[in-house]
Amino acid sequence: MPHGDLPALDFDRSVAAIVPALLGLHDADWLPEPVRGRHATVLLVIDGLGWQAFADAPEALPTLSSFAGGPIDTVLPATTATALTSITTGTTPGTHGIFGYRMRVDEHVLNNLRWQCEPRSAPAPDPEWVQRQRPFRGHNVPVVAKAEHAESGFSRAHLRDVPFVGWQEPDDIVTACRSLILDGHRLVYAYYPGVDEVAHEFGLLGAQYRDELAAADSLVARLRAALPDSCALLVTADHGQVHLESESWIVHEPALANLVAMQAGDARCRFLYARAGAAGELAAACREAYGAVAWVCTRRELLDAATFGPVATGSIAGRLGDVVLLPRTAFGFVDPALPRERSLRSAHGSATPAELRVPLLGA
Repeated sequence: MPHGDLPALDFDRSVAAIVPALLGLHDADWLPEPVRGRHATVLLVIDGLGWQAFADAPEALPTLSSFAGGPIDTVLPATTATALTSITTGTTPGTHGIFGYRMRVDEHVLNNLRWQCEPRSAPAPDPEWVQRQRPFRGHNVPVVAKAEHAESGFSRAHLRDVPFVGWQEPDDIVTACRSLILDGHRLVYAYYPGVDEVAHEFGLLGAQYRDELAAADSLVARLRAALPDSCALLVTADHGQVHLESESWIVHEPALANLVAMQAGDARCRFLYARAGAAGELAAACREAYGAVAWVCTRRELLDAATFGPVATGSIAGRLGDVVLLPRTAFGFVDPALPRERSLRSAHGSATPAELRVPLLGA
């Protein structure tokens, strides 16, 4: 099959399995040894910190490099909205239904992070209808995240009905996590987006990225020092990423573009929704154009292969593109609806090891 060499993910030892293991709902013997049996745990998610960073810039990550553990899989698409929802709900994307940065919901494209429909004149759907799984399996787990995200639609989709502690500066994460643990919480979830933000703006090759890796590592060191001895610190990420140059973009040829009604997903996990009756023709055209440089998969192939885990009933499957393009090398597919996307200097979403492998490190 065209996607036959698409990596098979181990969902039982992936980011989707971390929270159930920490809550005692599933086997936890695969977690780093310092985390097992601890009275309490802080789970820190560092957005964009792929396992590849430890090979490329180990000198920037001395604290994390001293932790126990190693790499695990994230989920597909290897992108923030999907992976964070898998982490907090403890479910696979096929169950929670948040596919990528953008996806089709009914007749419109929904930007999952901004929780806006395209066009903006269309009302955004109820987050609790789009994503129906309860965060943290219904447990009262406090969240420490950027204050500006507290009332966003995406937060309501993947963090609803749990205590939310907003932070303004990274050191607020340290203060908040320590306070929540001392108040008796057994699990605290914290989120830091700096690595991903810097990588998108500056790429992975310059001093800015390495400086941000060092800043994230320093945050981990301060948090570890602030927590009581009875508490474990567990660090993971939602995805890794690849570096892009300004020329690292592919625009669909007119003949292929004419078969597409709309696009969504991410630059490195592009969803193509076919014009009426053109799904087969679109798949064939994409395989001819991109089969040598990308995994070209139809919706049915991905569902049959359980690429996203078990798919819940209802409209979830239709959120995927009729054709999904996953680059094998460092480039992105252009969506004309997002002209500014070409300014990104890093991207993620595909099934390469740089994007799929993330740390699971404990101390």
